[in-house]
Amino acid sequence: MQERKVTVPAIHCGHCTKTIESELGELVGVESVSANPTSKEVIVRFGAPASWEQIARLLEEIGFPAASA
Repeated sequence: MQERKVTVPAIHCGHCTKTIESELGELVGVESVSANPTSKEVIVRFGAPASWEQIARLLEEIGFPAASA
């Protein structure tokens, strides 16, 4: 199991966090997702078959690209 914490500058509110948590949570292999609008950070715990590349790509697709990895 891996854990990755990234900054996502596009997070502005609770709706943003719910969208991120819902979308990433649907990926097979993602164990948990926590998004914080105050710190603009997203913490993702995941394992196979999910990969960080797949998670980062989905964040970008839904309009919340990671600023750092």
